[in-house]
Parts: sequence; C-alpha cells; structure tokens
Amino acid sequence: SIHLLRYALGVVYLWYGALKLLGISPAEELVYRATHWIGVHDFVTFLGFWEVTIGICFFVRKWIRTGLFLFFLHFPGTFLPLFFNPEDCFTIIPFGLTLEGQYIFKNLISLAAALALVGSLHKNIKNS
Repeated sequence: SIHLLRYALGVVYLWYGALKLLGISPAEELVYRATHWIGVHDFVTFLGFWEVTIGICFFVRKWIRTGLFLFFLHFPGTFLPLFFNPEDCFTIIPFGLTLEGQYIFKNLISLAAALALVGSLHKNIKNS
C-alpha cells in the first residue's frame, strides 16, 4: 500500500537523521569526507535535522508535499561520495561495491518510493 510506503520512508529518514543528531551514525565519517569542502562545521548535524524533518513530513498527511520537496533536494547529495570519495564506495569501479557503496546505491529504492508517492498524490488530485 502507498501508505505503508510513506510510513516506511518516514521511519528510515527519522532513524537515519536521529543517528546523525546523536553523533552515532555509521555514515557520519563518509558524509564528512564527501562534504568537508562545504565548509560548514556542523553539516552532519544540519543533515540530521533535515532528515528528521523529511521523516516527520512523511508521517503527517498534510506535509507530504513538503517532505517530498525536501527529499528531492536531499537526494542528489546522497550520491556525493561516489564522486568525491570513490575509494570508499568501490572495490572495483564501477561494479565492485563496498558496504558504503551498497548503502548509497540502496537510495535508488528510496527514490522509487518517493516517485510512487508523487504519482499517488497526482492521482488523488485527478480523482478529486
């Protein structure tokens, strides 16, 4: 069901964001190495707030569009390590993925889920 898909995305984003806010995310070092050039000292914390906000938006029906907007702004950044730190993501480029690389590529599933949510919103508008 589309509702289960929305809640699953919400849980994942709340969870990953909370781990970053608590400073216990296994992805923290990967994020830092890929974004240190941004020059924002607490970028991982900012990213944690961003992800928690996305997660909350997916749980509140009237905020789904806002959550999707934030998701689509956030999504390209999830692939930064592939370009800035390929040694962290690949054992053999382009097919041999490290655990970190697998972690990044699984985001394609989140993209498909978000696109399904967009489609369901569009369908609801047409049927109104």
